[in-house]
Amino acid sequence: MEQRITLITLGVTDLARAKRFYEALGWQGQEVEETVFYQAGGLGLVLWDREKLAADAGVEAGTAGGFGGIVLAHNVRSDKEVDELLAAAERAGGTVTKPAEVNVVGFYSGAFADPEGHLWEVAHNPGFPLAEDGSLTLPDFGDT
Repeated sequence: MEQRITLITLGVTDLARAKRFYEALGWQGQEVEETVFYQAGGLGLVLWDREKLAADAGVEAGTAGGFGGIVLAHNVRSDKEVDELLAAAERAGGTVTKPAEVNVVGFYSGAFADPEGHLWEVAHNPGFPLAEDGSLTLPDFGDT
């Protein structure tokens, strides 16, 4: 298997609400057959019915809103952008789950949940600089 992720699909219980939320954050997507596709840098983010997604993966859907063991991350170029994005997420209908602060690792971050409970970390980590196009390349951690 090549070391690559091409799509991240979020299972949602209310597609229209989820689409409105991401549009309120400035995302532009395409809805095709009750599925919304967003270009997100070099990968795609997809919104799809939670029950259908679970069935497609061969598992039971469970309940929405609990911690599923995954947090999506959106790195930005400044602490101010962290604050601005958390405020925008809240205005769009999300819930700030962790106000921005310098975290235990030493960089500035906060977190929000979208209306379906999917968690996002928003972070400014100078050790993970962003390219002009917004892409991130992990630093060489050496022998740490």
